[in-house]
Amino acid sequence: MWKPTVLLAAALAVPAQALHFFMDGATQKCFYEELPKDTLVVGHYHVEAWEDATKSYQTKQDVGVFVTVEETFDNNHRIVAQRGSSQGRFTFSAADSGQHRICVTPQNVPTTGWLSSGLHGTVKFTLDLAIGETSRIESTDKDQVETLVQKVKDLNSRLQDVRREQVFMREREAEFRDQSEHTNSRVVRWTLIQLAILGVTCAWQLSHLRAFFIKQKLT
Repeated sequence: MWKPTVLLAAALAVPAQALHFFMDGATQKCFYEELPKDTLVVGHYHVEAWEDATKSYQTKQDVGVFVTVEETFDNNHRIVAQRGSSQGRFTFSAADSGQHRICVTPQNVPTTGWLSSGLHGTVKFTLDLAIGETSRIESTDKDQVETLVQKVKDLNSRLQDVRREQVFMREREAEFRDQSEHTNSRVVRWTLIQLAILGVTCAWQLSHLRAFFIKQKLT
């Protein structure tokens, strides 16, 4: 039977969604969460491997974590597949309401081009899930969110600049089209005037030549 202090600690750990557990080598551990639609989930993890020399759990550079998140209600559709170091985080948003399976697997991280051997020994895994509570997101996450917001603002500003440039180009195009049409109309009008003058000149010359020939015959 568990002691009352252990039960109390376990009860307090449930609302916070923070827990640690022990795993034997590269063993997969899964958790199931019923999430409403558009729920933000931020998970922070830390894995420590047993060190015989110090007789304690230590963070090692060659130990990493493979995280997967699947929608069990949608034929186990995988929405997260992420490999990371011994300490990191993962984030996802529930596209639809339903049960989600969150699985973590400690792995050896190869330090060379050769394949690494399997992870052996006991590891201590610490997992902290912040579900739908933005207040629990750490300041680093907030900084990243602010950075993304700033990038979106910059993109919107650039988009507005592009739109203004497009409006300016359309105005210049309309002005150039009007000027071209005006120039073309002047060219056509001047061509018609020249044709009229040429026609009058030809008629006058024909009339003058006719009169001249008639006069020569009379003479």
